[in-house]
Amino acid sequence: MNDWELLIGNRLLISAVTGWFVAQVLKTLIHAWVTKSFDPERLVGSGGMPSSHASTVCAMATTAGRLHGLGSPVFAVTVILAIIVMHDAMGVRLETGKQAKLLNQIVDSFKTLEGKKLAEEKLKEFVGHTPIQVIMGALLGILIGWLTG
Repeated sequence: MNDWELLIGNRLLISAVTGWFVAQVLKTLIHAWVTKSFDPERLVGSGGMPSSHASTVCAMATTAGRLHGLGSPVFAVTVILAIIVMHDAMGVRLETGKQAKLLNQIVDSFKTLEGKKLAEEKLKEFVGHTPIQVIMGALLGILIGWLTG
């Protein structure tokens, strides 16, 4: 078996990538529906509903549990990784997005300062996730992991 066959036969990897892909497509469709406009950046961007981070790691952990058993080291590592990723998405990354939004509002209120133009590029506001976005991503990932594992 060559490397390519090994790679595409890796069910853990395929499950994780599928979890990410499905979440990104859903996120893009939901964003388009809510805003009434298509933003191609949502296909690869972070933040939004559902969390592709949570979907990715939960799909991987679910598949690991199904393939290797709940007592396996592989399952343990993927579950701890999932917890860390989801906690980070709702914590530091969510706060970073809130700060970016506030800074963008401040910059917008001061178009120029002492004759100098302020930042031309807005800071990225879609960075983290609310708890419901993470929960929905996790549920999506568990479903995908169950189906692909």
